[in-house]
Amino acid sequence: MGPEHKAQELGVSFEKQTPGYLNLCIRTGNQLWSSGHVSTLKGKLGEGLTTQDGYAAARECVTKILNSVWNVNGTLDGLRVIKVLGCVNSAPEFIEQHLVINGASDLLHEIFGKDGDGYHARSALGFASLPTGAAVEVEVVFELKA
Repeated sequence: MGPEHKAQELGVSFEKQTPGYLNLCIRTGNQLWSSGHVSTLKGKLGEGLTTQDGYAAARECVTKILNSVWNVNGTLDGLRVIKVLGCVNSAPEFIEQHLVINGASDLLHEIFGKDGDGYHARSALGFASLPTGAAVEVEVVFELKA
């Protein structure tokens, strides 16, 4: 079973996107770079939002990214996850950004395989605020395998 089929089994849906102000995913050479995709969940981790809330929000960000990748590439099959950047809207004392962004990494591992094409480099950072007050923003770089 390929990554696209696995993603669909996990509830990731693929819908055509209308181009907007910025490119949600762009191909350069043999790579696909996503823009940052924000969660619908708003607020700060550590101030009313739990690590578990953030984990679910990071997972949601990846589902949006996968749809953007699908719109550019036509499939998730034949891709390798290279790098994940996770940004967490954090209260000053919140220190579990890495656990929040595990939501993104875990979904990519489930779809592409933890020991295979889903094994990636990652940064998980805390921010004083994110656009639109989003709790989490994630971006991903993929490689198109030959």
